[in-house]
Amino acid sequence: MTTTFKIFLSVAILTTTTSFLSAEDWAGFRGPSSGSVAKNSKVPVQWKENENVAWKVELPGLGPASPIVVGNQVIVTCSSGYKQKRLHVVSYDANSGEQLWHRQFWATGRTSTHPFSAVAANTPTSDGKRIFAFFSSNDLICLDLQGDLQWYRGLGLDFPKSGNDVGMSSSPLTVAGTVVVQVEAQGDSFAISLKAEDGSTLWRHQRDQRANWASPVAINRGNGKSLVLLQSPNSGLTAHDPQSGEELWKYEAVCSGVPSPLVLGDSILISSNGLTKLKFGKDSNSPELSWDAAKLRPGSASPVVYNNNIYTMNTGVLKCGDLASGDVKWQLRLHGKYWATPVIAGGKMYVVNQDGVAKVIQLGDEKGEVIGESDFGEAVKGSPAVAGDAMFVRTDEHLWKISSK
Repeated sequence: MTTTFKIFLSVAILTTTTSFLSAEDWAGFRGPSSGSVAKNSKVPVQWKENENVAWKVELPGLGPASPIVVGNQVIVTCSSGYKQKRLHVVSYDANSGEQLWHRQFWATGRTSTHPFSAVAANTPTSDGKRIFAFFSSNDLICLDLQGDLQWYRGLGLDFPKSGNDVGMSSSPLTVAGTVVVQVEAQGDSFAISLKAEDGSTLWRHQRDQRANWASPVAINRGNGKSLVLLQSPNSGLTAHDPQSGEELWKYEAVCSGVPSPLVLGDSILISSNGLTKLKFGKDSNSPELSWDAAKLRPGSASPVVYNNNIYTMNTGVLKCGDLASGDVKWQLRLHGKYWATPVIAGGKMYVVNQDGVAKVIQLGDEKGEVIGESDFGEAVKGSPAVAGDAMFVRTDEHLWKISSK
């Protein structure tokens, strides 16, 4: 038994691990399958306060974390107060912007971050029944969809040497009835899997003692079986059974510590040697190298794939590459610095720089063309979420719904 404060409730709806997510939910970092694509959504290409802004609400604190959308709820995390020790999880009605509920907690771990970031840096996630809010303080909070607390794990209490002074931002992953988080830093560095229903530890693996902000992703192997992928700068890419934690294979590589992996069918893209494409089979063998492309190196934003093209953003330059070969097809210079991963909705790419200037790009095989530009007037560090025909964007002080409806 750990020393962590835990709350366990006997709630009937928690006895099954069946997901209740719909196809339109954007239930975690980078949305469905961590791909940053809403293929059939129709989002406006331009907006301003009185045009295509369905609503705008003031937030109770800071945070680069992206919003998520589960059913009719938009969930946002924030941090506020002295040394950002107050943690917020807030739910808004997706149609009206009305606040549905607001829960607050005290951080139990380290709350030191770089001024550019905040304690609410990790994007929450949901399995369709519960919300899992993770913070830079290494506090992991589980709520039901009504905002009622199910359990609380203060990983900073269990492992006091975890965390770093610039802050943590790896987002949690829900898969096969578990919640997986990467807590990787210069001190106590590990990945841990918890039971979604009660927060108890399933497994914990020591990881390389180096700061890492990449998020875990899942591979769906079919027949209800999944793997968890963990990417770290010196540990390369490892694949684990979500229940036992068994390491099934490892791909040795030096990886970036910010952009996260992307899984596409039987392929994986990782930020190594620029950008590397791996191909894997259904067995437990290590994947094989398809190609690496130095010219497609991503910056802070994770790669996005659409219609067999790869898109990476680095130093304000958007590049389009061929998924089959890794060859660069075209590039488009954009102004500003970009932290947020772009999203693609209805064949158009939406990119927002850190100053809050959003550009909409019509994507093609031969070129990309800016067809819309709007200014939020506030800093944007987190990736947008798309659900239905709406885009939800979190700025420094507000949550916005961009929609023509």
